Amino acid sequence: MSIVFIRAIILYIIVIFSVRLMGKRQIGELQPSELVITILVSNIATLPLEDLNIPLSMGILPILSLVCFEVLMSWGTLRSKRLRHIVSGSPKVIIKDGVLDQKVMKDLRFSVDDLMTALRGSSIFDISDVQFAVVETNGSVSVYEKYSRRNVINQDMKLKGESIDPPMIIISDGKIIKQSLEESGLTNKWVTDLLNKKHLAETDVFMLTADKSGNYTLIKKGDSNGKN
Repeated sequence: MSIVFIRAIILYIIVIFSVRLMGKRQIGELQPSELVITILVSNIATLPLEDLNIPLSMGILPILSLVCFEVLMSWGTLRSKRLRHIVSGSPKVIIKDGVLDQKVMKDLRFSVDDLMTALRGSSIFDISDVQFAVVETNGSVSVYEKYSRRNVINQDMKLKGESIDPPMIIISDGKIIKQSLEESGLTNKWVTDLLNKKHLAETDVFMLTADKSGNYTLIKKGDSNGKN
């Protein structure tokens, strides 16, 4: 039993390392080659756990080999557009000026339900509202709405204002996140003065977010609402 546990921990660390090495992507954003490597790695990792007669190295070496191959392949696709096209394919325009290209749908084996699901994910329920839609190489659909359907933005209204970074998490579960504090431009003194004003200790704070202007939201441990 202890051998299985030790093997599981080692393989877990190897797989985590491998996934991190391949880059940060969600499952739905994986390119075909990345998805294949992910499936193979998960299957290979289970073999030494299911059969203790298989040496642990027979699981680790193939995993590392596949990951190294994927890293080299990624480097190659960045250098060569032709290789990138062969491995990952190319984006396909599926809707143009509200007109659906049925040939592209057949080539991609895209059903009407697949398309409408993707459009609804972009809050679009009528194909005629779409100016341009592209099926990306990972299968996701990027949508560009017609002018009459686009949301009004500040620039359209000729409204002026300052662009500032969103609030960052300064304290999480009673601990100050130094990197966030530095990036927000705030100081330890600002945090200390705020906590003293609220008669709180650092460990009393569940979450504190703040932007560069000093606007903040503070949630005490046990509270459900933030207070500014």
